Parts: sequence; C-alpha cells; structure tokens
Amino acid sequence: MADPTPAEVQQFIARGLACEHVEVDGDGRHFFATIVSADFEGISRVARHQRVYKALGDRMREQIHALSMKTLTPAEWAQSSTATGSNAGAAHHHH
Repeated sequence: MADPTPAEVQQFIARGLACEHVEVDGDGRHFFATIVSADFEGISRVARHQRVYKALGDRMREQIHALSMKTLTPAEWAQSSTATGSNAGAAHHHH
C-alpha cells in the first residue's frame, strides 16, 4: 500500500473531526499536523490526540507511522497566530 500524502492525511482528519483548520506536512512516513477544532474545548491534550487518532481510525495504525500534532481550540489558535505573527512556533514538537 502506498504511503499516504500529507493532503490525504489532512482529508482523513477533516472527515473524522469537525475542524476549523487542519494543516499537515510530512514525507509519507512522518507527519506534523496542526489541528484546530472546537471539539477540543475543555479537554486535555491527550484526549485531543485520541480524538484525532479516532478520526484516522485503522489508517493510523497501518499507514501513518509517526504523527506529531499540535491540537488547538479556535481561541488558542487565534492567540498563537496573532501572538507570533508567523508560524515560527509550529515547527517545535515534543514527544
């Protein structure tokens, strides 16, 4: 099976989760996603990630081997995009 493209991963996430904004970069093996969803209001980072994995379903286990993500509510997204004026902070992710 061919490795998914960032655009496909983006579609899978958007299809399974009500998102305001989804951005995915990657090389077919490792992906970095920025996901903005009102569904993330009031839940922990771990719970947010679980929602994304659930949206991806079996594809996550079979095809997407490494997904780093930044999960934000619309309010957090508005803060982060206006605070920096660029997406300079988007490249940093912690495991």
